[in-house]
Amino acid sequence: MGVEIIIKIAAIGLLTAIIGQILKQTGREEISTIATLAGLILVIIMVLNLIGELFTTFNNLFKF
Repeated sequence: MGVEIIIKIAAIGLLTAIIGQILKQTGREEISTIATLAGLILVIIMVLNLIGELFTTFNNLFKF
């Protein structure tokens, strides 16, 4: 699962960068910023889910 999440984050970053550059070249800088923020939010949600799973694992591990 560790490698898969890194590849997913890298893919989202790459797609966001490509879309952002295309939109900037066409003069739609505001939409480019929104697309970049959307990519960032997707990655943050993925990381928060992983942190939640980590806390659940710790809770189950140290449960008495």
